[in-house]
Amino acid sequence: MSLPVETKSESINPELATPAVVSQSPVPWFSFAWVTGLIIASFYPMLDRLVAQWMNDDDMGHGFFVPIVAAYIAWLRKDEILKGPHERNYWGLAVMLWASIQYVLGTIAAELFLMRTSIVFCLTGIVLFVGGMRLIKILAFPLFLLCFMVPIPSVIYTQITFPLQLFASEVAEKVLLLLSIPVLRDGNILELVEHKLSVVEACSGIRSLLSLTFLSLVYGFFFETNWVIRLVLLLSTVPIAIAANAFRVSMTGVLYQYKPEWAEGFFHTAEGWVIFMIALTLLLSVHRFIIWFYQGVQNARSQAQPEELS
Repeated sequence: MSLPVETKSESINPELATPAVVSQSPVPWFSFAWVTGLIIASFYPMLDRLVAQWMNDDDMGHGFFVPIVAAYIAWLRKDEILKGPHERNYWGLAVMLWASIQYVLGTIAAELFLMRTSIVFCLTGIVLFVGGMRLIKILAFPLFLLCFMVPIPSVIYTQITFPLQLFASEVAEKVLLLLSIPVLRDGNILELVEHKLSVVEACSGIRSLLSLTFLSLVYGFFFETNWVIRLVLLLSTVPIAIAANAFRVSMTGVLYQYKPEWAEGFFHTAEGWVIFMIALTLLLSVHRFIIWFYQGVQNARSQAQPEELS
């Protein structure tokens, strides 16, 4: 009587199987270095004045961080970039040509905004030419972030700041009157008993609005995956920045009434940083509230579905 022979299966546990190695090109450091050097050399006059404005203009203090953060986000996606495949798109040459024309026209007309945004178009054209639309989609967010390193055109800047100045002045006037501090407002000027407080462009709130918008985009990228929550978080920066600035102007008026030396110089600058940190804390709190509210809505919908089916 022959016994049945038990054969061993040659199948391999898929969880223990060695993952397939995805071919990936090395980082082309040499090409990257000479292209970067060529861009810096071509745009150096503009970049020199732009960096000088970052150093001297408080509204653009965040400009130093924009290219660093954008480069870091692009570096995080290097594996996706290098694994390809990339298809060269010659429309990128047209975009680069447009950037060159824009830079020349901006230089001739002394239009700083045209000159400065031309480098963003140039980088976009290079990305499109090298890797096509696939690479554009991968690097779309860091390329968009580069727009925040360029100051707003003066015409648009004035149109935005003046209404914000008036709003901050109105709020400060009402707060001071509620605190029984006599004040008379004339436009964006607050007349106190012994001092005159002028709400200038620097106190309009545009500074914190630009910085908060940039931080909101970066924060949403790293700590949030839901695009709806990202959008709501971005939109919330507008009322937060305006409210924080109105509170700052009100506090300055109170300090002028009781401690005038605390409303000028170093203390005034420190007050701005404190208010900005408060605004940033409010932004993080809004994020937590949005998550709580969104999860509550999702839970309510999931509980309602079984009841509808029954």
